[in-house]
Amino acid sequence: MFYTALAPLLPHFASAYGLGKGGAGALTAAYAAGVLAASVPGGLVASRFGAKRAVLIGVAATAFATLAFGLAGSVWVLAVARLAQGLGSAFSWAGALAWLVGSAPPGRRGALIGTAMGSAVFGALLGPALGAAATVVGITAAFVAVSGVGLVLCGFLAAMPGAEAQPQRLSALRRVDAPLAAALWLVVLPALLFGVLTVLVPLKLHANGWSGAAIGALFFVTAALETAWNPVLGHLSDVRGRLFPLRFALLGSIAVSVALAWADASALVAVLVVVAGIAYGTFYTPGMALVSDGAERAGIAQGLAFGVMNLAWAAGAATGPAVGGALGESFGDVLPYLLLAALCLATFVYSQPRLRPRSA
Repeated sequence: MFYTALAPLLPHFASAYGLGKGGAGALTAAYAAGVLAASVPGGLVASRFGAKRAVLIGVAATAFATLAFGLAGSVWVLAVARLAQGLGSAFSWAGALAWLVGSAPPGRRGALIGTAMGSAVFGALLGPALGAAATVVGITAAFVAVSGVGLVLCGFLAAMPGAEAQPQRLSALRRVDAPLAAALWLVVLPALLFGVLTVLVPLKLHANGWSGAAIGALFFVTAALETAWNPVLGHLSDVRGRLFPLRFALLGSIAVSVALAWADASALVAVLVVVAGIAYGTFYTPGMALVSDGAERAGIAQGLAFGVMNLAWAAGAATGPAVGGALGESFGDVLPYLLLAALCLATFVYSQPRLRPRSA
């Protein structure tokens, strides 16, 4: 929710603090930079001390960072608050996914990860709605209120029974093989895709006369479709295999990225954003299931594996907005979208034989 809440507010902050596309991209990327810094520590805490403790640390850190975001009076405080939200997120994701997979029958792992991703996308759905609401009721009121909800959630989590810890040294990551590395790349790639999209599209639509509330509504509709799609996608990956939906994700992402490169009319851009949300979002559930499968096969604790997965996501989510925004400012929007399409095409060609475990 907090990662996507910035999209409707980005034009406001860009205007208030004199940010260009590069500065707006850097502010967006600060969240992912926090995830990048805390990913491996979050995974180690989840495996060594238990998933519940990692989740509690993460939710509390995110709640306090959100309070700081709501009270921020400068772009530097905003950036530090975004960074701290990302730190909390890294602990939450590593702990929560390890907690879930540890309770899941192997034959339903994809479906349960898909349901978790549906929940995550529901949060992403609420993010633009929160951002749009903040443009109406005020940024301070909106984010202080949601910070309080986060602290209530901490109390709820503290009362729940925890999952058993799986202590493991960082050296276990030496067992990462080619299929697991390819699965991690399939988490990096959609983070790059969405990172560019969430910077260039709001600024383009704002330049075409769209309000923050209208931009938030567009991302709300897109996330609503993703929320419904992810549980179905997880079940499909259990029944038809992880590679089946990934091929469609790659081909669809190539097509929509090329279309976005030259789309100019606001209505066309809006339609392509919805299509991109489905195409780009299709990577996550089967990709995360492949990470979990690969970690189990290699004897790597799930908490540590999901910590590394956070690292992979953050690398893409930090690079996408910053580089995409800088390229868009210097060369126009065509170049970053075509580079994304080229990355998807290269992944399609390169990854197919490497995604299959050696035992296959």
